[in-house]
Amino acid sequence: MDGPAEGGPEGQKEVPRPRSPPFPPRAPTPPPPLSPGSVLGVSPLPVPSELGARQLLLDEWGTSGAELKLPEGLSWKLLYVQRPLYRNLLRSPNPEGINIFEPPPPCGPPRPLETLGNFSGWQISTEKLLPSFSWTVKQQCIDLLAEGLWEELLDRQQPDITVMDWFENSHLDTYVYELHVWLLAADRRTIIRQYHSAPRPSPKDPTGHWCQVSHVFKGYGPGVRFIHFLHKAKNRMGSDGFRRTRVTDSSVSLQLRN
Repeated sequence: MDGPAEGGPEGQKEVPRPRSPPFPPRAPTPPPPLSPGSVLGVSPLPVPSELGARQLLLDEWGTSGAELKLPEGLSWKLLYVQRPLYRNLLRSPNPEGINIFEPPPPCGPPRPLETLGNFSGWQISTEKLLPSFSWTVKQQCIDLLAEGLWEELLDRQQPDITVMDWFENSHLDTYVYELHVWLLAADRRTIIRQYHSAPRPSPKDPTGHWCQVSHVFKGYGPGVRFIHFLHKAKNRMGSDGFRRTRVTDSSVSLQLRN
């Protein structure tokens, strides 16, 4: 199992670290691939020629892409439209529109998370904790083949898989955030690699300070077809009202190694 170790200063009692789930929970079937306009964030532009598309992509990817052999049925023009590499494959990565360069806004009264922004693509649930805490759990399962990648690329080239997230140091508890990622085989149940992190933010940071967590999967072996991404953010109902830990700018992307 991949994952960083946590330790406290010498002579300080260590707070138990949350347990990592041994297996990804079942999630709905991944949604169909985004349209070209949604992928690029703009209206679809005229697609260049096959040679032009290849050159444009190689300019972006570097020399490592020059040796790629595309499977039958996949062209550089299609690859240019789908952009499966160097693109965030998560849907709605910043559903609340929160800017990490500014402190998170006040939480306000408890409301269903879905009413606070565009959470399309996320499966949302709540885990109750005693006495006044809870976890907000958001997860997605990415179908790599549906996003435009292909089996030989995943099995032989094994592009790096970079996972990144930002969470608020809300000071609601010792641990206010968890990240769990599983690389899954075609059956969506066989685990090839996994990563679990429960970072302990510094108590010295001001409330609302943004903390980054990231991990890169390298040399994970053949057979990866799905990426199951799950993060948890802690809530608390106290004398000061309802407060929750915000998360933003989540990302999962694949990169070729130069």
